[in-house]
Amino acid sequence: MIALIALVLILALFGGLGFAAHVLWYVLILAILLWLIGFFVGGAPTAGGRRGWYGR
Repeated sequence: MIALIALVLILALFGGLGFAAHVLWYVLILAILLWLIGFFVGGAPTAGGRRGWYGR
């Protein structure tokens, strides 16, 4: 009985991890897209030739 409960818990953990990892891929892609948009929109040179808040 304990082995069956352990098996169910392991399967639930791996199933949940697979779903969470799948969702995290979408979050990662969304974050990269937002970063790229912010990089190109905010990339116009400011006074002194510095690039926005990057400070270079």
